[in-house]
Amino acid sequence: MDKFVIEGGNKLNGRVKVSGAKNSALALMPAVLLTSGKSVFNNIPEVNDIFTMSKLLKHLGVVVDFNSHNLELDASNITSQDAPYEHVKKMRASVYVLGPLLARFGYAKVSLPGGCAWGPRPINLHLEAMKKLGAEVNLEEGYIVAKAKKLTGAQIHFDVSSVGATGNAMMAASLAKGNTLITNAAIEPEITLLAEYLKKCGVSIDGIGTKTIEIEGTENISGTDFNNISDRIEAGTLLIAGAITNSNIAIEFPHHEHLNSLIWKLEETGAKLLINNDIIEIDSTNNEIESIDVSTDVYPGFPTDLQAQWTALMSLSNSTARVTDSIYSDRFKHVPELVRLGANIEVIDNSAVIKGVKELKGAKVMSTDLRASASLVLGGLAAKGTTEVLRIYHLDRGYQRIEEKLSQLGARIDRVKTTEF
Repeated sequence: MDKFVIEGGNKLNGRVKVSGAKNSALALMPAVLLTSGKSVFNNIPEVNDIFTMSKLLKHLGVVVDFNSHNLELDASNITSQDAPYEHVKKMRASVYVLGPLLARFGYAKVSLPGGCAWGPRPINLHLEAMKKLGAEVNLEEGYIVAKAKKLTGAQIHFDVSSVGATGNAMMAASLAKGNTLITNAAIEPEITLLAEYLKKCGVSIDGIGTKTIEIEGTENISGTDFNNISDRIEAGTLLIAGAITNSNIAIEFPHHEHLNSLIWKLEETGAKLLINNDIIEIDSTNNEIESIDVSTDVYPGFPTDLQAQWTALMSLSNSTARVTDSIYSDRFKHVPELVRLGANIEVIDNSAVIKGVKELKGAKVMSTDLRASASLVLGGLAAKGTTEVLRIYHLDRGYQRIEEKLSQLGARIDRVKTTEF
């Protein structure tokens, strides 16, 4: 197992390029199961979640060739419609194979998914969408078993906007007979990109990027070449790294509109942000960090995947800030570890009340999930002395060698082998 050893308290400087988006890639990859041909995706990050999805698709019969961020997938000869626990347990995004398998083959058996160990994140919205399209869905011994001779277009309304359920419904509807209308659909960039991919493959889709999506099902879908977007959560994490260390850095990120909610909040803290084409520069040198409240929301609101990182930033702010997670009420497992670094934080219901301190001090801390890990790295970058971050395998699920990017910016961070858990 690896850990990070961070010598904190150093200014950052320079420019780095943001990797391809992990979450959008995990939606695109299962979509090839709808096709009987080959798709080539560009700008795919080399992170563990991508490797996990690749193993699952290989198990189903997809031919996978991943080389230098180009991912070639050929779904011509699918040999199985069963997604077993051993592949699905590591990652919730594995449930994305449900819709395309069911739509193309009339059958799917998918283990209930795993992933980060926090929060009740039910998949009932996925299952109800499949039922609306005419499938018989049962839970049997830890598996979702879905059957349908032929899916039929339907009206699907989500009481709660769900990225995963919207993606699954879109993929299933692409091969369904007739018209499907999805209302209160998620509008996250990852879902918009999936819709654009399906459209390029030959699916008739209207309302891309809106909360109302209309899909006319088709008989056959062809594969295609397609470019992935850059990762807005990695971009946001790097910008917060600049803010928490009172530094001046720049990131190469061509989708600044995906980060408006964060950019506006960072400006409220006193940081200066300059956007020039594909470059976002943050200047937080000699800046006293203003305490700014945040409440997470579905896109285009403040991302829940940046909540932990914002909590770390507010731990060094000049007053008291409240960070509320309206998406996942118990996503605060990073708080006790930030407290080990000297932060003053109290969790009340679904909010963290943060009283800013003058400085953080290095300590040994333990990652509990992907984004919590990022918050501990940020805390370690700002803390005086040495911070050791254990269990960084969580971080490797979604950040491509983040220590190399931070080192490029001047951080003193090393990946070290350890027997500690």
